[in-house]
Amino acid sequence: MQQETLNQRELLKGTLGTIILQLLNDRKKMYGYEITQLVKQKSNGVLLIKEGSLYPALHKLEADGFIKSEEVYIGKRVRKYYSLTAVGKKRTKASVQELHSFIKTMQDLLTPNSLNNVPT
Repeated sequence: MQQETLNQRELLKGTLGTIILQLLNDRKKMYGYEITQLVKQKSNGVLLIKEGSLYPALHKLEADGFIKSEEVYIGKRVRKYYSLTAVGKKRTKASVQELHSFIKTMQDLLTPNSLNNVPT
């Protein structure tokens, strides 16, 4: 398993909201630990989301009206599930498009010899 670097943490911080929104869009309803495990699985262990990052991001998305939470009792335990709101569904699409556009721009910028095509 690859060690998480400071750079990875900073990159993840800027994209965590979009990642959460897209996962909720795909899965409809998830709880926190489930989100961390799915990110770990889908990234082959490269991205590891810690509770200290996940829950503030979830709370911000909820405060912004993009997601809602629901407490479900499982035996004597309470599990909080998150799902998208109608506004959140629209925001997910826009946020994913913005991230794809940014990634394309970064790929263009960081591709060797890509500056050879720029007029001087």
